[in-house]
Amino acid sequence: MKTTVKFLAMLAMSLCIVACGEEENTDVVDYTNSETPGGSSATDTISSELLATLMSFDVAINDVADDGFTDATETVPTDESDDEYDDFVENSTFDSQIAIAFSGSTATVTGSVSGVTVTQDGAYVTVNSTVAGVEYVLSGTTTDGGLKVYSSKKFKLTLNGANITSLEGAAINIQSSKRIFVESVSGTTNTLTDAASYTNDVDDEDQDGCLFAEGQLIFSGDGELTVNGNYKHGICSDDYIYIHSGTNINVASAPKDALHTNDKVVIAGGLLKMTPDGDAIDCEGDIDIRGGLLKATLTGAAVKGIKSAANISITGGQQIIVSTSEAEYDSDEQDISASSCVKCDSNLVISNATLLTKSSGAAGKGINVDGNLTISDATLRIITTGEQYIYGSLDSSPKGVKAEGVLTINSGSDIMVRCSGGEGSEGIESKSDMVINDGNVYVYTYDDAFNATSSITINGGKVYAYSTGNDGIDSNGTLTFTGGLTIAIGTDQPEGGIDCDESTFKITGGTIISIGGATSTPTSSACTQRSVICSTSLTSGTTLALKDSDSNDLASMVVPRTFSQATVLISSPSIAQGSTYNVYAGGKSVYSFTANSIVNGSSGTGGNMGGGGMGGR
Repeated sequence: MKTTVKFLAMLAMSLCIVACGEEENTDVVDYTNSETPGGSSATDTISSELLATLMSFDVAINDVADDGFTDATETVPTDESDDEYDDFVENSTFDSQIAIAFSGSTATVTGSVSGVTVTQDGAYVTVNSTVAGVEYVLSGTTTDGGLKVYSSKKFKLTLNGANITSLEGAAINIQSSKRIFVESVSGTTNTLTDAASYTNDVDDEDQDGCLFAEGQLIFSGDGELTVNGNYKHGICSDDYIYIHSGTNINVASAPKDALHTNDKVVIAGGLLKMTPDGDAIDCEGDIDIRGGLLKATLTGAAVKGIKSAANISITGGQQIIVSTSEAEYDSDEQDISASSCVKCDSNLVISNATLLTKSSGAAGKGINVDGNLTISDATLRIITTGEQYIYGSLDSSPKGVKAEGVLTINSGSDIMVRCSGGEGSEGIESKSDMVINDGNVYVYTYDDAFNATSSITINGGKVYAYSTGNDGIDSNGTLTFTGGLTIAIGTDQPEGGIDCDESTFKITGGTIISIGGATSTPTSSACTQRSVICSTSLTSGTTLALKDSDSNDLASMVVPRTFSQATVLISSPSIAQGSTYNVYAGGKSVYSFTANSIVNGSSGTGGNMGGGGMGGR
């Protein structure tokens, strides 16, 4: 059975792809005005409305309403050998209770527990405990108070309508290395505000945030918790932070990080909103996001949204990160520091999740990974609009998705990237190998849409690469196609739709259409699938098509912009040895060939950018 691919790319980027049976009419149809091709033969359709969005889609912090998401469902582990058994409050017992009710400049303490001593200085309450199983219930309002806890055992801190403002230090300062369960009671609003400068510091003690703990902070409960950080971080643990589903936490301000930990961060669900001057989440260990809705607004210089010095795993939920952060010169590092919506110093995995990012500051990046990046069954919308940042002889460029290691995109991925900031604005980049196994990956950029240092391999899926100032697909090493549909649009010569810098360019499967001022030439000795290269002028809105001798389309598209002289590369599994084909542009045959070679065309038409020898007609 023949496969006809109709790729419609008008100047407004309205595109449709249809795979049809051999008995179906193969005339090119312009599906515009959001009309979607249908019929029983349309086995693989992408609506023009979706593809038109590539040029116009936006990302805003309220794209998902605070109450407009489905939270994750957690199962409380019952096996004590489970690594996270002790991180669920349901698996602990707190039979003793002490209530602390704030009121203005004082506090009323109710309850007495052997082994617990409570002292007061107005509304500043200090707890010393050596016993387990104690719950501290906070309520009421103070504009000049706070809570400090010393405990050798884990405890529960219940926020039951507590509004605490400290004029001396942290609103809540927990000097305990044990687990602290923080539960916001359903139906309550709770607010914590710390001082702008701390006057109650104690030697050898930290209090690095409005809500600070030496130990593990574990949040639960669906009451509202707002944290107003004025000194350093909003919520800080010298150990780790665990946020359970159902929670509602808003770090409304923080001079530095909204969440800061020295160990790890686990977000199992809930609503988490952050508007810090520094990073939204800054973690020295792993970050594990499993569900919920995360919203981060970034404004400070060179700040990060989700930042880990180790690994990041995003395996559920929705994350929206909007950054206006500008790059800056870091005098300590003697280098440029730029903002990233997601910054991972090791490996990043994104699966079964939605990630929406927008960066408008100079040299801003959507995703920036120092290790490997793997994307599976995920929806990504990445926008960068900032320009290159230059400081003396140094420069840093905006990037949509950048990985120093191997970048892999698997099935179920739905990715749109737009980078419009000029020089260096690349869409998806790997400093190692890039592998696209499946999924929809659509990129519109000023610079290279896809770029890799070592190799690019496309095994399947639908790939659309559109560059307004450079190459569509640029591999500085080898380039391999084994399947899928790839459309690559570059600019005028010397740039091209496809460029693989004199390295092996291998085609063994898939449908490929490339337009640009030039193209790399497939390596005949490495290819098992045939292709054609020709040169012609192209006019925006006209149809480019490869047809067989019976005028059946093997591959066709509506040209997205005008080329006075374009180099066209088309490869299709339907090109058969010894058969005759025609390349049509604007309804006229511009090149006819008999497929006697793996690569068909004359050496003068390719604007050869390397990749291997070209066969004759």
